[in-house]
Amino acid sequence: MIQDTPESWDVVETRQRFKGRVIEVVTDTVRMPRDQVADRDYAVHPGSVAVLALDAADRVLLIRQYRHATRHLLWELPAGIRDVAGEPLVTTAARELAEEAGYRAGTWHTLVDLYTSPGMSDERIRVFLARDLTEIPEAENDFVHHHEEIDMPVEWIPLADAVEKALMGMIHNSPAVAGILAAYAASVEGFALLRPADAPEA
Repeated sequence: MIQDTPESWDVVETRQRFKGRVIEVVTDTVRMPRDQVADRDYAVHPGSVAVLALDAADRVLLIRQYRHATRHLLWELPAGIRDVAGEPLVTTAARELAEEAGYRAGTWHTLVDLYTSPGMSDERIRVFLARDLTEIPEAENDFVHHHEEIDMPVEWIPLADAVEKALMGMIHNSPAVAGILAAYAASVEGFALLRPADAPEA
């Protein structure tokens, strides 16, 4: 059966290398097969959510944001870190959609779960599909954008065009690429195979 399964090899020692506002970097000395040990460096991350918002005309909502690590302006989905303890992930996603794009959704599903870079980070992202969208009146949206979020444009693009741009290497953000391709694949079955918004994480 092809399915990822939880497993944890014995950690002999953990050393913290760096602690920042969002992430920390640690080195684990891990016991490997045949009783060997090896060091593994990775970033510890609280996790994230992202939102593939799809309107009635099958257009995807994308935002453009500067990402300093890559030195690029990237087209992305509305997204954010899991920074409220105990908050349901779909609630976090709804807040990010409202704050970053100014929309609410009446229908939510879990679209895809992914680890962004499992060789170097434990960050996991749940990408939601949001439909039945309504724009939030400007007077009701009091979120103040800071830093990279200032002057962050919002664009609508047909889902099929977004797929083409992802495959042609014009969109690079990993949750955006995964969400676009997953939404396109799920649309073949009319989104009937998607998990509910509160589906448990494996």
